[in-house]
Amino acid sequence: MSTTDTRLQVMWNRLLAVVEEQGQALIRAAFSPIVRECGDISAGIFDLQGRMLAQAVTGTPGHINTMAEAVKTLRGRFELQDMKPGDIYMTNDPWIASGHLNDFLLMMPVFYRDRIVGFTSCTSHLVDLGGLGMGPEGSDIYDEGLLIPPCKLVDGGALNTLLMEIVKANSREPIANEGDIYALIACCEAGAERLTGMMAEFGIDHLDELADYIIDTSYRGTIEAIAELPKGTWCNVLKVDGYEQEIDLHAALTIAEDRVALDFTGTSGLSNKGINVPLNYATAYSVFALRCIIGPDIPNNAGSLAPFHVTGPKNCILNAQPPAPVAMRHTLGQMTPDLVYGCLSHALPDRVPAEGASCMYDLPLRHTPEAVSRGDEQFALELVFSGGTGARPGLDGLSATAFPSGVWGSQVETTEAVAPVLITRRELRPDSGGPGRTRGGLGQVIEMRSSDNADFMLFLSVERVLNPANGRFGGQAAAPGRIRIGRDGPDLPGKGEVRVKAGETLIFETPGGGGFGPPRERDPDDIRRDLDEGLISRQAAHDIYGLEP
Repeated sequence: MSTTDTRLQVMWNRLLAVVEEQGQALIRAAFSPIVRECGDISAGIFDLQGRMLAQAVTGTPGHINTMAEAVKTLRGRFELQDMKPGDIYMTNDPWIASGHLNDFLLMMPVFYRDRIVGFTSCTSHLVDLGGLGMGPEGSDIYDEGLLIPPCKLVDGGALNTLLMEIVKANSREPIANEGDIYALIACCEAGAERLTGMMAEFGIDHLDELADYIIDTSYRGTIEAIAELPKGTWCNVLKVDGYEQEIDLHAALTIAEDRVALDFTGTSGLSNKGINVPLNYATAYSVFALRCIIGPDIPNNAGSLAPFHVTGPKNCILNAQPPAPVAMRHTLGQMTPDLVYGCLSHALPDRVPAEGASCMYDLPLRHTPEAVSRGDEQFALELVFSGGTGARPGLDGLSATAFPSGVWGSQVETTEAVAPVLITRRELRPDSGGPGRTRGGLGQVIEMRSSDNADFMLFLSVERVLNPANGRFGGQAAAPGRIRIGRDGPDLPGKGEVRVKAGETLIFETPGGGGFGPPRERDPDDIRRDLDEGLISRQAAHDIYGLEP
């Protein structure tokens, strides 16, 4: 490595530190629990062309990889000569930002020595933007809340107060929204300050040479990783619960010498409910899944993303067009890694895990309709819980782990502080991981009791209730998700509106991940360990794994 390359590598490493500090600024300043406690964000630095150079490790693929394309769109929408120090642009357009209205994306031009050198950007989730709120019940995007086209949030350092008042006036949580927007602004400003400080320290006036080095190095590394793979086309169909009916997700994965292409032709059409997925979001999670297997040690940026291409017919459910309802786009969008891995398992059987719970199990809840007329306290909250990941070829799956979203689980104390609920139980769910030579990760059991003097509304849109995670190569399926009110109550469907009455207990069981390989090949010591730790029952140890007493 030459002296120049060494210097560029040091600056690249510094950029990675800068974006992580940028992301942490957003988390520390945010008001909403899903941001502050769960890390539902992205943060990144971009060059003058709008190419992503670095992204914070903290964040979700749905935010990060959509941000990588969104900045290019905003960069093309606004003229460089019209930008000035202190400007910040914003949109929550689902087809530009990250797939639904509740995610705000900001982009800030960075000035150094009186000229633009690049951009900082970030995304985070706002808890409520009016309409029918977070839930699948909208019939189109206009039911789902306030849509803000690309515009200036901050003009030369002066906040667009009218825009802020409009956002607050269209929300059940105006204070939280205002605080979260200020946190997003702080995130952009922190990134800009640290970036210009780095440039001053290293004595550079522009990012052009560093940007080309980062992108060219990452691109070449990714192409080399692709070149080592078997070539061909492999197909997979994943059946998911859906809403009105079960849905088939189709994928054809083609690996060529210098590119990987994924096509969703054959996938079911749109739903009448808000589980449709814009292609930018489906692409974000599909490419993330591929990058976990192909060149995973290469940092995520415009160079390492460039060889991956995703297409799908317009108005299939993974390429929804405006004005389709998309509020709960993660319900199916986060299933795309399992869809992709079903293709990739034919080409790389020893590197791809079994299916997992995949979609995060979130609980959007808010006050009842009559609370408004009675003058009761109003609230809107989105809780996030995870199931188990699929078993890996050589290791068990991870229990209660957010894959692919990366969104950490909601905290008990925070939830109880902002909503009239009491979480009375949260623990791993025995026997929920699919049996196999390596076992699928376990889901969770969460029991949440409504206060004695307040009902609340729950809006369900979760997967893996009818179609559990499948095992791979002889591994067995995991336990499906399960929702009910009270221990003896009937199972509720995974989709729909539920009223939890005062004093009632909602029991929410997240699904496990599928197993990998035949269960009878599992190491007896691992079976005994699972027994000792209460992860499997004695009956399962005997009947499924064949362990003698």
